[in-house]
Amino acid sequence: MYGQGDPVELQRDVLATLVPLGDKVVLPEGGQVVVTQSLGGSFTVYYAGNLARIAGEDADALGMTPPPRPQLPDDPSDAEVERVVWDQMRTCYDPEIPVDIVELGLVYRCEITHREDGQREVAVTMTLTAPGCGMGDVIADDVRHKIEMVPTVARATVEVTFEPPWSAEMMTEQARLQTGMF
Repeated sequence: MYGQGDPVELQRDVLATLVPLGDKVVLPEGGQVVVTQSLGGSFTVYYAGNLARIAGEDADALGMTPPPRPQLPDDPSDAEVERVVWDQMRTCYDPEIPVDIVELGLVYRCEITHREDGQREVAVTMTLTAPGCGMGDVIADDVRHKIEMVPTVARATVEVTFEPPWSAEMMTEQARLQTGMF
């Protein structure tokens, strides 16, 4: 294991997303990165003068174990599924802000519906801290992907809106304290 800020040699080629542009790049096996943030199962790394985000399922490229998949009992109740869906959203972070999207107040709606086949669909409406955020599609895709990992969820859709516009007042008190925005 390494300490945050220590150099790490990549164990294999890995797909990463440049921060804040959102462009995809391949970081090469043997490349040296410095992990600057490790939250929610994904990693923000410094590589060749750039910040990049590596998804949790690619943790092995950093010599780490990917995070466990969410678990539910057999035949879970709607309340159990909803709790795990919200827990999954709490593992989604803007790569530049060390506060999850729920605490930031970015999630406006989370609706779970049943399908005829017994599976569920989840519809999320969320916003971003800034309309021009290059990572917006990446964050929304992270939310969708992590929700679809929840057992019994067959499909998740994530709509990004800017109505109403986000403001720091939407953050939880804990998030405001953590970021110094109180």
